[in-house]
Formats: sequence, C-alpha cells, structure tokens
Amino acid sequence: MQDILSLRTPCYIIDEARLIRNLKILHEVEEHTGAKILLAQKAFSCYHLYATIGKYISGTACSGLFEARLGYEEMRRENHVFSAAYRENEIDEIIRYCGHIIFNSFAQLDRYRDRVLTAGKKIGLRINPECSTQKGHEIYDPCSPKSRLGITNRNFRRDNLYGVSGLHFHTLCEQNSDDLEKTLEASEEKFGDILPQIEWINFGGGHHITRDDYDIPRLERCIKRMQDKYGLEVYLEPGEAVALNAGFLVAEVLDIVENNIPIAILDTSAACHMPDVLEMPYRPPLMNSANAFEKPFTYRLGSQTCLAGDIIGEYSFDTPLNVGDRLIFEDMAIYSMVKNNTFNGMPLPDIILKRTDGRIETLKNFGYSDFKERL
Repeated sequence: MQDILSLRTPCYIIDEARLIRNLKILHEVEEHTGAKILLAQKAFSCYHLYATIGKYISGTACSGLFEARLGYEEMRRENHVFSAAYRENEIDEIIRYCGHIIFNSFAQLDRYRDRVLTAGKKIGLRINPECSTQKGHEIYDPCSPKSRLGITNRNFRRDNLYGVSGLHFHTLCEQNSDDLEKTLEASEEKFGDILPQIEWINFGGGHHITRDDYDIPRLERCIKRMQDKYGLEVYLEPGEAVALNAGFLVAEVLDIVENNIPIAILDTSAACHMPDVLEMPYRPPLMNSANAFEKPFTYRLGSQTCLAGDIIGEYSFDTPLNVGDRLIFEDMAIYSMVKNNTFNGMPLPDIILKRTDGRIETLKNFGYSDFKERL
C-alpha cells in the first residue's frame, strides 16, 4: 500500500475506490426496485465522505440526537431516527433534524406523537417479529428472549395507531437475504393486518448486500413483494454494507515476547481500536497472513494495554516478525472509528483517506487533547 511506511501508526485507512464499489451495488438495488437505502451511521460515521455517499444512496439512519444532527448537517438527504427511548430535552431537536421518527413503545408514541405530527414529520413503530435468525451473536440479536427492542404482537395496540404511517424492524446482523425472507414471513404472520393500513416499511440493517456471496435477486424479490402486495414504500438501513472491506487499520510491532508462543506486542488494541474483536468475538482479516500454524511462523498478536484479554488473535506468517514491522488489518472501516476509546490513555488512530487516484489524505489527527478532553 502506497506510502504506508510514512504513516504514523496506528491509523485507519479508508479506501475510496472500495467504498464507491459498495455504493454502486447499493445504488443498483435502489434503481432496480425503487427502494431507498440509508446509511446506518452507527457503523460508519466518517462524515468527510458523506457527500460521496449521498451521490449513490438516499440518506442516513440515526440512533439519537448526535447522529441525527450529523446526518442532517453533512448528508442533507432523508434522515430517519430510531431510539429505544427518547429524552424529553432532546426530542424537539431530533424532530427538527429527521423526517421519520420511529418509536419503540406505545408509551413513547403517546408522549411525543402530537409534536411529531405538528412538525409535519412521519411516525413509525418498531416491531419485534420474534423470529431469531442469528447464530452465535445473541448480543446483536433483537429477537432474543426478553429483548427490549421492538413491540411484540402480543403488546401491539391496534387501537392506538393514529398518526402512525410506517413499521420498522431490525433483526439481522451480517446476514444474507434468505434470513430477511424468513423475517418478512414472520412479520406478515404477526402483523399482516397492519400492513395494508400503513405507507412504508423499514427493513432495518444487518443486510450484507455488498458481500460477494449475497443473494441480491432474493433481496429485490423481498422488496417487490412488500411493494406489490401492500403498496408500501420500502427502506433499508445497512451500515456495514456501505463500508464493508473498505478500510484498514495499520499497526506496528513494538516488541516480541515469549510464553509458550511468540507474542507480538502492537501499538494498536482490540479493546480500544477494534472493540468487536472482543464483543462478537471477531477475528479481523490480516494482510499476508493465515490462520495459526498454517504458515511457518505463528504469533499471538496483542496490545500494549494492561488488559490481559486485549488479544487480537493468533496468525501465521511466511517469515518471522520483527520489531518495526507494519501489519495491516482489513475490514476496519466499520464499527471501529465509531466505537473506539482511549482506555489506558491509548491514542486514537489517525484517519486517512486513500483517494481513487492513489493520493493519501489525512482526514483527522488525534493526540493528547482528545484523550484529556473526553474525561
């Protein structure tokens, strides 16, 4: 990768060409179906690229006030918001920024309905189809038992839908369109009587549309089914699909220690810079490496923090690692910059943009003040 040795590490690199490749795929889905695709900012909020993203898809999806304001100010297209609960001191500003306000309960709907309608904005309700299609990621499964997200059929008040124009569900996580199809079947089974009464439906996120094996024709059939059968406008709000495989995290080897296995200490951190490694758990791809023991030299990769479990994983290489080597973790645009932190005083990685013509631009440098001022 051009100029990598000159970059300060750790740093994130966003590859503009890869991002645009994803956006073109999403734009084709919009063109083929008439559905509208929104960027879920919770996965990727690098607003420097919102002007580019806005050329291909229809807008942004938000989870609260700050994302709502960011989407409104930087994308300036459609802006939808869902929160498990809204704060009294924020709701009016959120309504100002967003065209669609989605509620998680009838209590919240009753509390804020008049304000939304007076402002001329649209109201949606999040439903829980109680159809779990995920395997092994309960932390990201809104249909898990006792979930706080979405209204179940049992608790859905059909006598209290004044002003409600749409339904929203979000049940997927890094999944293919066969799971969306199952979710739609469950939604029709439980809420089919409501669908003819509304104007729009939002399929939420978790659709890995830009993954190589994703079944786009099935997705388009799902969209058309809701359009043709119920006359609904369809929205999707993927986050990962927008920036999937479009970013890197560059780190440097600081030291190598030994404890039953060689351990490379890096200047990056799973806990601080790629939290999904510990939360999912998730093993990020690493350029020019393989699984443990597949190549001649295997190392455990860990951080300089004091957290014993701050381990990225075990990888093998063709040649031994040395202090000063640069390692490039892949698929690091999503759920990285938006979730990172400064535990142990770890520096935040700089954000770099690799342009389509190969030019390297620094979008953001971070330093001591970014650590101090958040405390």
